[in-house]
Amino acid sequence: MVPHPATQIMAWSVFAVMTQTLQSLPVLGGLTSLLALLAFSLHERRLFELMYRARWIFLSLMLIYAYATPGDALWQGMFAPSREGVEEGALQLLRLLSVLSGLAILLTSLTREKLISGIYALLYPLRYVGLAPQRAAVRLALTLHYAETAMRETASDWRGTIATTLAAKGAGDVRIALEMTAPNWADAVLLCVTIGMLAGMWL
Repeated sequence: MVPHPATQIMAWSVFAVMTQTLQSLPVLGGLTSLLALLAFSLHERRLFELMYRARWIFLSLMLIYAYATPGDALWQGMFAPSREGVEEGALQLLRLLSVLSGLAILLTSLTREKLISGIYALLYPLRYVGLAPQRAAVRLALTLHYAETAMRETASDWRGTIATTLAAKGAGDVRIALEMTAPNWADAVLLCVTIGMLAGMWL
């Protein structure tokens, strides 16, 4: 059985935070490699799309850490980066790649409707403090809908997409349906893993 979407989103969020605490290049490299291979086997196109969109972030992180971190020069010369900076930059790149790999796995296992339903379930307790999780879910659904449409149209005709956007046409009718599912034993297993990750962060 598949865990509830809310449980999967929560587990990915905790994992994204946990990766920031890992300081060992071999450990982080091994974890990232496993996640990247799993994401590649499930949906290689989605993984490559996420990495392609973050390509400038990868480059910027490496350059900033390599040349802004003080330490021993990696080689002799005026433009040599520091060894410590390169190592720290590699850590940051692996952290980002592991998070993107986990996100690719999450987006592959969840449809857009299930993703929205999971976020709605996580926001549901906010109704007790006067906030409306329904509005947040609807706004997210509309954002994903129009972002997906804009990306698809931009890929084929970017000039026409810009002109259409500037024309400020009406939103039209968009039907939003939430797929509500009940928790099962798989949620208990994933919650135990998530709690274990949280405990490992604080020990």
